[in-house]
Amino acid sequence: MKLWEQITSNLAFVGVSILIIVALALLARLAEHFLPGKRRISPARRVSIIGICAAIAAVLHMLDFPLPFLAPGFYKLDFSELPVMLCGFYVGPSAAVACEAVKIILKLLFKSTSTAFVGDLANFVVGCSLVLPATIFYRANKSKHGALIGLVIGTACMTVFGSAFNAVYLLPKFAELYGMPLDTIIAMGTDINGSIHNVTTFVLWAVAPLNLLKGAVISVLTMLLYKRVARPLFAAGEK
Repeated sequence: MKLWEQITSNLAFVGVSILIIVALALLARLAEHFLPGKRRISPARRVSIIGICAAIAAVLHMLDFPLPFLAPGFYKLDFSELPVMLCGFYVGPSAAVACEAVKIILKLLFKSTSTAFVGDLANFVVGCSLVLPATIFYRANKSKHGALIGLVIGTACMTVFGSAFNAVYLLPKFAELYGMPLDTIIAMGTDINGSIHNVTTFVLWAVAPLNLLKGAVISVLTMLLYKRVARPLFAAGEK
């Protein structure tokens, strides 16, 4: 009976993951349909840009590192959303989602998972919550000011949504699939910050600051690199 419950739980997690991925892909395509001034890129170039950015993102993802003064060790900071953001700014929202998905696939192929795949789903979904709003706003307002506002919106979305998603789904599911009681996870947070004593305060004082820090760093790097590196690189050879 216990084995059947575990199988059912795993299948439910897979089903929810697939639904979330499909929903984000559809959202990106829908937003792209209404965006003005679409850049004409050949399918081959589109695939090559997504592939290059995803490969760089996968490497950056595997170079993640914990911030033990801020959150428990299974929460790690990485800058893999930077090439995904550059891809989305140049090609569009649907390319950003595709790039994010390929990044996770490549990471799993080379490094597997250490969080029962919950962390991988979290990285994809929370990453999209940063990249999608920023990309959509920038593509609708192509200017330095539009990029800045888009990045601020994306960072805010990732901070709020990422915290809520952790509290409602990711933390309980991680505790279930990884076999670590939720109280133990909360206690790990309490050891770092005495203000943490339940799921709400855990995401408020650990998850939200981590997402805010990541969003801020990715935003600064995007503003510095997009026109200097990404656009000349991606546009090479275009007529």
